Amino acid sequence: MQIVDDVACTVCACVCDDLQLTVENNRIIQANGACSLAREWFANQNSQQPSPTWMNGGEVPIDTAVIHAAKLLRESRFPLIYGLSRSSSEGQRAAVALADHLGATIDTTASQGHGASILAVQEVGESTCTLGEVRLRSDLVIFWGVDPVKTHPRHLERYSVDPANDRFLPNGKDDRTVVVIDSKRTATAELANAFLPIEPGKDFEALWTLRGLLKGVRPRDGADTGLPLDQLEKLAERMKTCRCGVIFFGYGLARQPLGHRLIEGVLRLTIELNAFTRFYARRMRIMGDVSGADNVLCWQTGFPFSVNLSRGFPRYSPGEYSANDTLANREPDVALLIGADRITDFEPAAVEYLRSIPTILLDNPLAKPDWTPTVRFHTAVYGIHRPGTAYRMDDIPIPLRSSLTTDLPSDGEVLRAIHAVLSPQRVL
Repeated sequence: MQIVDDVACTVCACVCDDLQLTVENNRIIQANGACSLAREWFANQNSQQPSPTWMNGGEVPIDTAVIHAAKLLRESRFPLIYGLSRSSSEGQRAAVALADHLGATIDTTASQGHGASILAVQEVGESTCTLGEVRLRSDLVIFWGVDPVKTHPRHLERYSVDPANDRFLPNGKDDRTVVVIDSKRTATAELANAFLPIEPGKDFEALWTLRGLLKGVRPRDGADTGLPLDQLEKLAERMKTCRCGVIFFGYGLARQPLGHRLIEGVLRLTIELNAFTRFYARRMRIMGDVSGADNVLCWQTGFPFSVNLSRGFPRYSPGEYSANDTLANREPDVALLIGADRITDFEPAAVEYLRSIPTILLDNPLAKPDWTPTVRFHTAVYGIHRPGTAYRMDDIPIPLRSSLTTDLPSDGEVLRAIHAVLSPQRVL
């Protein structure tokens, strides 16, 4: 039996790094500190020992699969590389290098998640901070369009609701006000000091009303404000008078029609609040290392997602080069998927076309895609079988350590092997 301390979990973007795993016979039998989402995930690791590689549903040697994958990509006229949110910096860098060599389009799961938030940040900037600063300093925490009790179970205890007693919050939780704004009462709302039920689709009106109230501008009588005006006035006053505040926003805003305009409202509101006090805004990322994928693509190509390299230089165009849109438009002729997450979020036309073209899938043995990839590589899990780096939702890099052993290759090793076949003279 072995005890592994300070383990980082990549099930969600909190990347909690304080877990303790008990390992016996190369299986995790106990995960102290793991949340409801992570316990089963840890327990299932190494529960299956499949062949590393498959082609058309049958087992093949790994060299055969690598050569066939390279052949598909070499003959492709419009290859698409998608995923990367369950990877590590190692695999993400290898994917960008392969995309550069192929002149491929490369996209991450952000295009189906917080892509709207990224567009808003690029347009207006953001006033932001680390989660550690929220934990130690924030006396006002607002959750807008997100339910972390369900999506990020330990976020509340580690950062946002149960602060450590400190010189900024000497009375701990009693010094913090938690407000939930959502169109329905959520599990997080049950734990909050105040719940403001906003009318569905009226977030824009509420955000712009708040911005006006900060400037002393009241809406005209009878104006649609999304929330009762007296509630918005109290909220605006509380935001102005807090010592340190933060808005955590999620898919309830980002995935609405014109979500980037809603997030623009949140970001502009936050920037304007800094004329009165210290205030921040933070995206509640979902996938374990989607922030890492953003960061790696940015430092390798200059852009965070939806990047086309077919002309020998990066071109950035969300929508045009997003995986869902290119597939719906029937443009790619080969798809290399590094993780099957979020495929089910594609529109039906995109999913139907994806199933009709050759696909190369790199994913862990627990993943169960609802189609048979042309080539499938079962890969090791970063933070379980391989060390690496994952970026927390606040863009802080967290080191990952290995707890179990496996004969499976990592996605970075597979991608470099494919790259070596395509470019044998290149030293990888």
